[in-house]
Amino acid sequence: MDDRSNSLIRQECSGSVLGSQHRREAIRRLSEERVDVLIVGAGVTGIGCALDAASRGMSVAVVEQHDLASGTSSRSSKLIHGGLRYLEQFQFGLVKEALTERNLLLSRLAPHLVRRVDFLYPIHQLRERLYAGFGIGLYDLLASRGPRLLPRHRHLGQQQVTKNAPALKGRSHKGAIVYSDALVDDARFVVSAARTAAKLGASIATSTRVVGLSRSKGRVSGATVRCLESGREFHVSCGTVVNATGVWSDDIEAYAGESNSRVRASKGIHLVVPRHRINLETGLILRTVDSVLFVIPSANHWIVGTTDSDWHLNRAHPAATHRDITYLITTLNEVLADPLTTDDVVGVYVGLRPLLAGDSEKTSKLSREHAVTCSTSGLVSIAGGKYTTYRVMAADTIDAVGVDQGLDLPKSSTDQVPLIGSDRYLQLRAQISEIAEMSGVLPATVEHLLSRQGDRIYEVLDLIKEDVSLAELIDPHLPYVLAEVVHAVRFEAALHLEDVLTRRTRLSIESPDRGTNSALRVAELMARELNWDRNKLESEVGHYLDRVAAERASNEQLDDVTADAQRLAVGEIRDNLN
Repeated sequence: MDDRSNSLIRQECSGSVLGSQHRREAIRRLSEERVDVLIVGAGVTGIGCALDAASRGMSVAVVEQHDLASGTSSRSSKLIHGGLRYLEQFQFGLVKEALTERNLLLSRLAPHLVRRVDFLYPIHQLRERLYAGFGIGLYDLLASRGPRLLPRHRHLGQQQVTKNAPALKGRSHKGAIVYSDALVDDARFVVSAARTAAKLGASIATSTRVVGLSRSKGRVSGATVRCLESGREFHVSCGTVVNATGVWSDDIEAYAGESNSRVRASKGIHLVVPRHRINLETGLILRTVDSVLFVIPSANHWIVGTTDSDWHLNRAHPAATHRDITYLITTLNEVLADPLTTDDVVGVYVGLRPLLAGDSEKTSKLSREHAVTCSTSGLVSIAGGKYTTYRVMAADTIDAVGVDQGLDLPKSSTDQVPLIGSDRYLQLRAQISEIAEMSGVLPATVEHLLSRQGDRIYEVLDLIKEDVSLAELIDPHLPYVLAEVVHAVRFEAALHLEDVLTRRTRLSIESPDRGTNSALRVAELMARELNWDRNKLESEVGHYLDRVAAERASNEQLDDVTADAQRLAVGEIRDNLN
């Protein structure tokens, strides 16, 4: 990667930097200028809508009360898939649509963040082999349009499974089927999409909350927005408000006087387990009574999930109970030769799926398909859907915006818009050793950064060039470097310690201490970038430690000795602040 290439990349992405200057300008623009579309919510759907609207030439702004991907979009199963089990519900159109999107993401839109993952599906009897083989074969067939990006499924005998999956009990299967899908770094995907939207002109302001909608001439024409950093409120004038708030959708509808309850929150929990604790060469999928259970490879860990149950409590902080955790471990242990215990779980995270409400009493039976509605002129809401089809959801939503405003919009073209980081990714993958030698960092660090930043890797490497200490690991057992903290603030809209520890990195779920031992060091780096005083720094660290303590209490997964050790560690960090 020569200096000329670096210069070209810098010129191309100059408008995609989501630092403090972008946020200030976004708030100024929101308070002073009318925009065509105001999008509420910066999860994958809201950011997808911003990218779609901006690519069609509309002026667009996004407001988000927390952080990019702070809700479900950073708490998913990390899968980009067609939904194999939806074939049993005869939702062939949904599966085909999702597989088409999966292939687009793998090949063109985000190859730096979406990659192949293989799953082992154990078989228990001949009839199941025929039934499952037919379903997975149909899954392959529905994905076969265009060049084949993933291998076809294959059948394994019992001895082959024993060789490839020593973790499984011999009596737990009579062979298996192996098939391929895709994996995504979900929070990073939203950041990349947000930067792409900003490059096309979208204004994105996190930590800004809609507190009311305004009307003019019989239609919604704007919103009252509060900046949660300064407390200032201002009015935003727009052509259409897009409600892309997921499980908060009904709240925004209520501001417009609508009382229909269309969305139910379904809680899905995930456990993070060290890779060495489950001896598998591929991921694993198991049928359960109501759904399926996945064991998904993720760097040095496995993600085990998920559940499907109603959630009626605080939507900002969904929590896993001891019963939830025990259910997943018990279900998985039915097939493991070396059973897991709660001591093996290093992290737990919970997402809320916004499902379209129906007659079913079980959320696992509710629709994953999306619905775009215009309950009142000037307000378009998007609800339901799944991560994989975010781009289709966004296109349908902006089509509805065009109808709402009486515009003849061009068709969506986001299937031709690669996300920031993707363009030179494959080329740079072949140059890891060269980049490492030139930048003075370890090849493992280059590989790690490429898998997260793609061709934006130079932004992080430039920071290390300015200060070599930023090449140090944040946590000695995980690959994240200190430069990623600075980069998160300068380029990726991180405003709070939690933003970095839970979304720009995954220290909060990948380290046994859940990021508490790294909190102070990360906060001190952020303080220099964001001009925090000592009180603000202490507040950020204290808030993070309290959140982790609350999650641990909810999980009830520690024995007394471990809990006492954790409390002592938290106490030491607090002492260092004083």
